[in-house]
Order: sequence, then structure tokens, then C-alpha cells
Amino acid sequence: MRYLSTRGGLAPTAFSDILLGGLAPDGGLTLPESYPAVTPDELAEWRDFSYPQLAFAILSRFADDIPAADLQALIDQTYTAEAFRSEAITPITPLSDGIWLLGLSNGPTLAFKDIALQLLGNLFEYALLKTGGHLNILGATSGDTGSSAEYALRGKRGIRVFMLSPHQKMSRFQTAQMFSLQDPNIFNIAVRGVFDDCQDVVKAVSNDAGFKTHYAIGTVNSINWARVAAQIVYYFKGWLAVTTHADQQASFAVPSGNFGNICAGYIAKHMGLPIRRLILATNENNVLDEFFRTGVYRVRPTDQVAHTSSPSMDISKASNFERFIFDMVGRDPAVVQELWRQIDVQGYFDLSATPYFQTVRESGFVTGSSTHQHRMATIRRVYAESGIIIDTHTADGIKVGLEHREQGIPLICLETALPVKFEDSIVEALGRPPERPTGYEDIESLPQRFTIMDADSIAIKDYIAQNTG
Repeated sequence: MRYLSTRGGLAPTAFSDILLGGLAPDGGLTLPESYPAVTPDELAEWRDFSYPQLAFAILSRFADDIPAADLQALIDQTYTAEAFRSEAITPITPLSDGIWLLGLSNGPTLAFKDIALQLLGNLFEYALLKTGGHLNILGATSGDTGSSAEYALRGKRGIRVFMLSPHQKMSRFQTAQMFSLQDPNIFNIAVRGVFDDCQDVVKAVSNDAGFKTHYAIGTVNSINWARVAAQIVYYFKGWLAVTTHADQQASFAVPSGNFGNICAGYIAKHMGLPIRRLILATNENNVLDEFFRTGVYRVRPTDQVAHTSSPSMDISKASNFERFIFDMVGRDPAVVQELWRQIDVQGYFDLSATPYFQTVRESGFVTGSSTHQHRMATIRRVYAESGIIIDTHTADGIKVGLEHREQGIPLICLETALPVKFEDSIVEALGRPPERPTGYEDIESLPQRFTIMDADSIAIKDYIAQNTG
């Protein structure tokens, strides 16, 4: 398996050589030269696999330069009942007839991003131990990536983490999860601005080739291919849990702000998983919904990004979207370069009058958006019908998923986080707080350690340089 860049400037490269880097040297995102195919016979064979067995069966196709025994050991080290509070790792629960909730939030930070980032932390440490090198992770978070990455990388040898988050725009629980960590290799930077400002800084630093090389800058955001690859596994796991035969279709409802989670589903579909529909749900920041409806991808200015009750999706620049567009334009890097040049110059691109938009329409995506009122109503409805409390982002996904549900097709709704991370909204919806898992009873009162900075890539590069020793 070899990897290339969406911008065309990367010679075919092995998995281990793109693992630590994030953005390709030409500013693009890495993707396999082709997606590995999964046959119906293999799907049948996988039905009784444990999560680690399934993860190895899939990830060994993407990371084929890592010795099989080593990869299996890393996967077994990652996906344990102790770490994810369940032998199933991603348990599936019926919400009502034909509608299922795929539990992705049982990891250390109670969010779906643990599924990929716990593995990524072990892969990073493995790679660095083999080379004797070090890595400075620079990331941006709108809520859950930050804590998931920090909990995966805290104390790891040869790794420092510099995590940017929008100042005072995450939930109190999310903020406490990150800022209460006292590990000396963790650096939290609260940026005056919104998530897009944080992500812009990460890209600006990553595009400074000299600085990136000198300070060994890597990333854990969904621009890192290994993270997307790890998320592909639970689409297969969910499908295997609700179907009975190899050609039976299922649809997935996915809350999406940065297009990383649902991109994994798109790739699973291209590998041969019988996915009927990928149902993409946005909140009031509906850039992706607008694109799939109109063909226009229009980035919002910072002052037009709404601060909502599903804050992890308060994003207007879906940085992982470039991988999907690369496929939609026939994998032509010149077209991708031109489209992203248009974003830089005019703030949008428009595919509506091009043949590419027909390809988009045939890609299996349907979309919709959700508001605060919809979230509250969906949380109440799910609780009344099933006794299950869901978080606000999951509510966005279920609301839009129900709008696009088809009779006779199982609908799998991807859980985003446990509701305790958004306690204020749950109290508003249900009049009571959700239960807190053991160990999180009083997290907001712990001492917090962070630095407030402007969205200034030069200043943040200076901060990294000062703290790398």
C-alpha cells in the first residue's frame, strides 16, 4: 500500500512514512493510491471477530509495512475492556425498531475520538522507539479531539503535545478534561477566536517546511490519515452487528463538522461495505449540508461561526473534506489545487454547474441540519422511547437520520460523546443531569493549566520553540 497527496506533490510513500506527518509536504492530505477491496466471503468470515481481530483485518491492509505481529500487538494493547469499559469496544444498542445506537464513547475521554487516538498514541510511540526520534504534536480542537489526543499521548516517550482550542467556547467538562492535565509533555493553548482560527494556525505552521522539519511537528487531527483509517473499523463493526447476510445494506447517520468521521464511512463503502446511505448531520454551522444540497462549498468568516450547544461541530472549514473532493474530481490534483485557491481568494468554490457535482450526488450522501430546539426535542424523544440519554451532537445525527430513514433498511446512528460532557444542555432538555462515570465526579474543580494566546502562527511557533527544550 502506497500513499499520495491530494495536491499531487508526494511520491508514492509507505504508511510509516506518513504516520507522523499530518499534512503532506505540498500542503495536501494523504490518501491510499487505491482503497483495498473487501469481499462478501471476508465479511462473512468477520462476523464472529472480536474488535481487535476486526481492526487487524482492516488496518493491516493500510499499514502493510508494519510487521503483522507488531501491528497485532499494538491493536491488542489499545482495544481492551479496561480502556473502553466493554469487551465489545463499540457496543450497539437498539433505540427503536430498526434504529440502532453505535456506542463509540466508552474510552478514557468519553468521546468517539478515543477509538482512533488511543491507537494513534501507541503507533506514534512505536515508530519513535524504532527510530530514536521525537515528535511535537500540534493540534486544534473544537472540544473532543484535544482531550482524546492528550489522554492518548500523556507520558509517551519522545512526544510533546501542543493543543489549540477556542478560548471559552468548549463545554465546562471538555475544558476541564484538557486543562486539568498536569503532565509535563502536555501544553494547552486557549486561542482567542473560534476553532477555524486554531486550525488555520495548525495549517500555517505545518506549511512552514523548515520549522516543521526542525521541530519535528506532527498532528493528530483528522488530517492525519492513520486516524481516519482507525475509524473505518467501527463502520464494519456496526454493520456486522445489525445485518445477517453479506449483501444486506444499512445506513449510517453521522454528526459531522470536520468531515473526518464520515469520511471513514465513505471509505468503508468504497472498500465494499454495503452502505446504503451516509447521512451527514450538521448543526447551525451547515457548510457541509449546504454543499451537498447546492454544490457550493462556502467557508464562513470567523464572526459568522455560530457558538452552539453542539460545540464540537462549530466549524466552517471542514479540513478533511479535501480527501472526498479529490475523489469526486477524478483524483486530479490540479483541480484540487485550483478549488482550494478559490477558497483562499474568494472564500468558496462552486461545483454546481460542473460534471463533478453529479458524481457528488451519486456518492451515497444525504444531508440535513439541526438547531438547538431540534437537539432538545430529540434528546427528550430518545429518552422517552428508550430510557437512553444522548449528547447534543448525537442528537443532531439522530434527528437528521430519522428524516432520511428508509423502511426496511437498518439505521445505525453514531454516538459522538457521553452526555455528561454537555451537562447543561441535558439539564435543559430533561430537567436532570446525566450520570457521571466513576472518576469524573468533580473534574471541573481540579486545578487547570493553560496559556491564552492570539491566533498568531508566529507567536505560537515561538511558544513551541521555547517549550521544546
